[in-house]
Amino acid sequence: MSLLLVVSFGMAGCASKFKTYNGPEVTRIVVFKEDRRMHLMHHDKVLKSYDVDLGFAPDGHKQFEGDGRTPEGQYWIDRRNPNSQFYLSVGINYPNNADRAYARAQGKSPGGDIFIHGQPEVFRNKRADWTAGCISVTNKEMRDIYAMVQKNTQVSIYP
Repeated sequence: MSLLLVVSFGMAGCASKFKTYNGPEVTRIVVFKEDRRMHLMHHDKVLKSYDVDLGFAPDGHKQFEGDGRTPEGQYWIDRRNPNSQFYLSVGINYPNNADRAYARAQGKSPGGDIFIHGQPEVFRNKRADWTAGCISVTNKEMRDIYAMVQKNTQVSIYP
């Protein structure tokens, strides 16, 4: 009986990476690259704000695969990945039609797989702006974001 109590209390202390959220809908995500800040918005009201890391070459709009830049412009959350290699993640629909057309005109690939995500153990002691073009937050913050942000949420990324 005492073993059962120890196991029960021990498991109660384990935090799940999946949270629930019952607050106002996140209608838009706004990222200011220069400030390294991301805001989850309900219309004009800021619900939560986070410091972020960006791509390893963050200045300018992402144009090509491997350029290390984080996109700029208007995008949408198009997928959610509970099994991401970067803890949890929500996908941004980069490249859009204009991104693909520009890269094609230059004879290059626009790249893809841009996400807002957490930090795997291997990147715990990373330098700032370490991603390949994604937006990164802490895992604790990503649990909140994953609970709050749904598919089809608008994402505005500014220089």
